[in-house]
Amino acid sequence: SSLLLMSGVVVTVGLCRRLARRRLRSRPLLFAFLVEMFSTFQICACTNELSLLGNVEPKPHTALTLTYGFTVLHGLTLAGSACNPCGTLQPMWAGGTSLSLGGLKIAAQFVAAVLARVFMHFIWSLEMTEPHLGALSQGCSSPMQTTEMQAFCIELLFSVVFQLAVLRAESVNPKYRVHLIALLITMLVYAGGNLTGAIFNPVLAFSLHADCFYDKFLSYSLVYWIAPCLGKFLILYVF
Repeated sequence: SSLLLMSGVVVTVGLCRRLARRRLRSRPLLFAFLVEMFSTFQICACTNELSLLGNVEPKPHTALTLTYGFTVLHGLTLAGSACNPCGTLQPMWAGGTSLSLGGLKIAAQFVAAVLARVFMHFIWSLEMTEPHLGALSQGCSSPMQTTEMQAFCIELLFSVVFQLAVLRAESVNPKYRVHLIALLITMLVYAGGNLTGAIFNPVLAFSLHADCFYDKFLSYSLVYWIAPCLGKFLILYVF
């Protein structure tokens, strides 16, 4: 049921992106906003569902396999979308994207994060499958299982490694690049998922753990917003 749900989200987002591409080419700002919002919604909704499947046996093989598979699927179906404020900052830094367009895309990403969370909470409230039972009663299911400073360093390091890999993989054939990036993300999740969640995406972190941001805004914004953005700026500054 969870796989059908996530597959349905992917298909629906694909149809919405195609419709926007056909109807809104003459309105570039609205087109950019909607495409980025649809794409980010897909990643946030699917990852929210995947977060409930972490305890499915055999652990952690099932969760890691699904992480790899859906990361490849996202890479193949969401080409041209950043779905991450850190990724949007790169063309803004290089001057390839205007400040207004970059800000519009980041706004679209956070809107999508909220919509994905609301949508998934509605689906979970229906309790159609066993993983959905009690999902809404968890509140702040904190992914931070270490000290704040260690969590900051881990997310910063993972962001640097990920952004560096993305830059170095730009010359790789796209059909191979998506698998390399998916493999790297899966490895990072395996290495640090039990400590910080290995998210290194501010929008995804907010969608997954909004309750934690409400309860401990300063510490969570430091670890899951500032650390990934700082990692991105370090890579841009060095390279």
